[in-house]
Amino acid sequence: MEYVPTLKTKYKEEIIPALTEKFGYSSGMQVPRLQKIVINRGVGQAIADKKLIDVAEEELTAIAGQKSVQTISNKDISNFKLRRGMPIGVKVTLRRERMYEFLERLVNVALPRIRDFNGIAAKFDGRGNYTLGITEQIIFPEIDIDKVNKISGMDITFVTSADTDEEAFALLKEFGLPFKNVKK
Repeated sequence: MEYVPTLKTKYKEEIIPALTEKFGYSSGMQVPRLQKIVINRGVGQAIADKKLIDVAEEELTAIAGQKSVQTISNKDISNFKLRRGMPIGVKVTLRRERMYEFLERLVNVALPRIRDFNGIAAKFDGRGNYTLGITEQIIFPEIDIDKVNKISGMDITFVTSADTDEEAFALLKEFGLPFKNVKK
């Protein structure tokens, strides 16, 4: 028997019928779905210290469960001592099973570990995508707090196939993202 993530099963059995009823879709293919999750981490201090980019890459690989890649600068900016082609961040794109597993770990383990947490803001980009900013990487259990020498954050972008922000909000809420109480 093949392994299927819990959230993937939940999407097929609970979320599709719930969204079909709410928005009146005529086909199951019209229901928006989560296409990918992109985790991005800018490391601006890497210009001065090259080891920081390697540390960030290792941490992001541990968090995502998939090898992260370095992002490089496109232009020269003399005020920041930045040259074209220098590594300035790391990112990883999760799809399919790994995406669902990461989302489950994020909702059930990482977000509850944030101090004074009272939900995430429901600000979408207008095209049905949502970006969540996290200020500390130590909320993930994969990170050993004793080995961290610099606290830094990251952006987690949820890319959906939804046409509107309202549909994307409903989809991510069904997946269990803890949005603040907003009137939609």
